[in-house]
Amino acid sequence: MPVMAFGTGTKWRGKGDITDGVIQAIETGFDHLDSAQAYGTEPYVGRALRDCGLARDEFFITTKWSGMSPMEEAIRSSLDNMGIKQVDLYLVHMPSLLKAVERDWAAFEKIKEAGLAKSIGVSNFRLEDMQKLLKVAKTKPAVNQIFLNPYTYEQNKELIEYSRQNGILTEAYSSLISLTWWAGGHVDKPVEAAAKRLNASPAQVLLLWVRSKGVAVVTTSSSKEHLEEYLAIADLPPLTEEEIAAIDEAGAKGPPKRILVKLRENASLVLAVVLLHVIFLLYRFVL
Repeated sequence: MPVMAFGTGTKWRGKGDITDGVIQAIETGFDHLDSAQAYGTEPYVGRALRDCGLARDEFFITTKWSGMSPMEEAIRSSLDNMGIKQVDLYLVHMPSLLKAVERDWAAFEKIKEAGLAKSIGVSNFRLEDMQKLLKVAKTKPAVNQIFLNPYTYEQNKELIEYSRQNGILTEAYSSLISLTWWAGGHVDKPVEAAAKRLNASPAQVLLLWVRSKGVAVVTTSSSKEHLEEYLAIADLPPLTEEEIAAIDEAGAKGPPKRILVKLRENASLVLAVVLLHVIFLLYRFVL
């Protein structure tokens, strides 16, 4: 599986036809495309696949069952939306969708057995969710896609290690959030120091940090320059152990409270920011 995917969720949801954005990502060099039933972007991924002129086997396609219809109906609809016969990876979008874990995962396994997906996996599963699943799974999930960045790493360390020990790849989304909604926090200083040493951007340092954990990345942008920047980490040297440790330690202190300033500056961020803080608090204090 390509370790950097172009995501079609987050900023793309509700934006209408995003075919051009997906084609731009493909032309920039992304060969792993990530979608979901809930995103509403699968038809545009499919159109981009057809319009780009490249063969299907040159791409790795991930999508997710979001529980908006029964799983077999959903996967067939996703395949129709994208104009393909099989996805490379099909994920359960959230653990709450498996109402009866053994029964529902067995049904999900049948999607792989039927050849509709090469591999199956999960998203947003916590350690206890993964442990419960592995007790009954005949086919282990290949991937767990989670909300991961320096501010949530401490809460996810055990999950990442448990997954690694069981041959499950962790894939991160929202890894660059410390540059946007959580800008101005403890992580900025060590990231900027590493960026200076490498003559790299802070975004590149954060992506190198994710890769240092043995974790794959889902990222996105409407900017070709940013997409090129993300892919260019393949040509950069790795972070030092000291740099990684400094980012870990800074992230463990939690995200900045200065986020409240952003709420006053841009009211449209209010709901998204509140949801992000709820997720963080759940990870840290409840889950």
